[in-house]
Amino acid sequence: MAGRGQIVPELDRLAGALAEQMAGRGDWPSRSPWIRAAMEALPRHLFAPDLLYHWDGRAYVPVDRRTDPDGWTRLVYADPDTAAVPQVTNGLPSSSLSCAAVVADMLDSLLLEPGQRVLELGTGTGWNAALLARRAGHGRVASVEVDEGLAGAARERVEAAGTPVDVRVADGALGLPEGAPYDRVIATYAVPRVPWTWVEQCAPGGRIVFPWGPLGHVALTVAPDGRSASGRVQGLAQFMSARGAEDRARDYAAVRGTGPADGERPVHRDLTPLHEGYGLRFALRVAVPGLRLTTAVDEDGVNAWLHDGHGSWASLTAEPDGTTTARRGGPRRLADEVEHAWDRWRALGSPGPREYGMTVHQDRQYVWCLDPATGPRWPVGDGAPAQPRPAH
Repeated sequence: MAGRGQIVPELDRLAGALAEQMAGRGDWPSRSPWIRAAMEALPRHLFAPDLLYHWDGRAYVPVDRRTDPDGWTRLVYADPDTAAVPQVTNGLPSSSLSCAAVVADMLDSLLLEPGQRVLELGTGTGWNAALLARRAGHGRVASVEVDEGLAGAARERVEAAGTPVDVRVADGALGLPEGAPYDRVIATYAVPRVPWTWVEQCAPGGRIVFPWGPLGHVALTVAPDGRSASGRVQGLAQFMSARGAEDRARDYAAVRGTGPADGERPVHRDLTPLHEGYGLRFALRVAVPGLRLTTAVDEDGVNAWLHDGHGSWASLTAEPDGTTTARRGGPRRLADEVEHAWDRWRALGSPGPREYGMTVHQDRQYVWCLDPATGPRWPVGDGAPAQPRPAH
């Protein structure tokens, strides 16, 4: 077994290799050169606990740095797009050391300047908080973490790295009111709706960056009067949900059950874009709240399975004769909703994900497309069916 002293030079080498790999892919934001400098000064292995978890195809299994340093190292520096898992709860990841490419993208979206006051929601391992502190300066970053154990360990790591952060044990949805207003607010976990406290605690003209559901991260700017915040989708990576709000929806098999379908009909369109087009899939997730979509290709063509995590499902099955059949069950007609949203998206000119944005008010929030004032809108809800509304 390699000793800790033996693997540190290897970790430094891998940190450098990761930085070069990101440079070769164009992952380092040109407008934020401070991010690469910060990541090179604060490599991710300094914030990785000795125990990480690896998915072996059936379950998450522990990998201990003290007994398997090579395996641990591979998890920390897998590639720019892979997160490391330091905590598993009830068989599912409940914390992560986020992948480097996503961290860089979100920090760039924050447009952080030295001296600005920052509130981070979800301390996790402390790596992102340390990067923020290196940019903002001493005493300028506060971070809240609902897990007391994670908070304590992160506090020790950021202090050891020379980037002290005010780490508090609290619910991120409540923010940290005693330090408000903040110039920047950033969340490291996904939320289906933006807590209004985040807007309240961010100064007018301030910026809020957060992962929205499973669709990517959004950057909002708080209006001058502080009564709303609005901005566009910035990136497309997926994130872990808020603690206690992990996806409690049932999977397709549980929603489908074993009973007969409530009905079926032919599908008169090529499903290839549904399988290959991320822009279309993004648009459908916006327009059909609660939609879970899986596709696969077999010898007959593209197949799709839709469900809402609760009680409605649909299957789009490629048949041997070259046709496609939609079968459904539950109160919603998900295949109809998807086809309607698909047609609407094409009528809009097939906009890409970054042509979508979000506006948040205290009593309502909605996603818009193309233009926040004149484009179509979809209310941000809890998964109930929604239809686009005209702007007003």
